[in-house]
Amino acid sequence: MKLNITRGDKYLCAAIGGDIDHHSASEIRIRLDGEIQRAMPSMLILDFSEVDFCDSSGIGLILGRQRLMESVGGGLTVKNPSPAVRKLLMLAGLSRLVT
Repeated sequence: MKLNITRGDKYLCAAIGGDIDHHSASEIRIRLDGEIQRAMPSMLILDFSEVDFCDSSGIGLILGRQRLMESVGGGLTVKNPSPAVRKLLMLAGLSRLVT
């Protein structure tokens, strides 16, 4: 699992690589939550361009970060998911978050 977080004026971009499963989702959540609490961004961008696999833990990761961002007055978007991950997001009803 790879996680590279970059900070802009009003956004955080988290470039995630590898598989998102129960173990990696927990690690990503801990790191992202800390960065969100420090930066208080208006937008969190989850870049899935290098995500090879995502299960229901990844869906939970996205939903939890969406709630956290809403609690600080921000939003969330998922960028560049693979076709398989895009399908999973659509089945989970999260297609509105995908750009």
